[in-house]
Amino acid sequence: QVQLVESGGGLMQPGGSLKLSCEASGSIALINTMGWYRQAPGKQRELVATITRDGRRNTADFIKGRFAISRDNAKDAVNLQIDSLKPEDAAVYYCNAQERATTYWGKGTLVTVSS
Repeated sequence: QVQLVESGGGLMQPGGSLKLSCEASGSIALINTMGWYRQAPGKQRELVATITRDGRRNTADFIKGRFAISRDNAKDAVNLQIDSLKPEDAAVYYCNAQERATTYWGKGTLVTVSS
């Protein structure tokens, strides 16, 4: 079993920066891929970015250089740096971890972007 805990969300102004963090615990040796998804009101949950243990990344097109995903294997953590926040970035951001046959989700952290 794997548990994921996100942190770092909050109320932000457009143009600001934010760092989200997710720490994993449990049977983490079985996890290859970790990453972030987000869900805005009235929309489906969508991929933001994922990263494997050996650093291979899969990212959504909307990132456009404003988002950066990183992974700290020693800390069993995956981070997401968001710069130049836009109102459309407002969403609940969910941490994700993937075994070969099982997907795990955190409870999410809310990012609000409003002027």
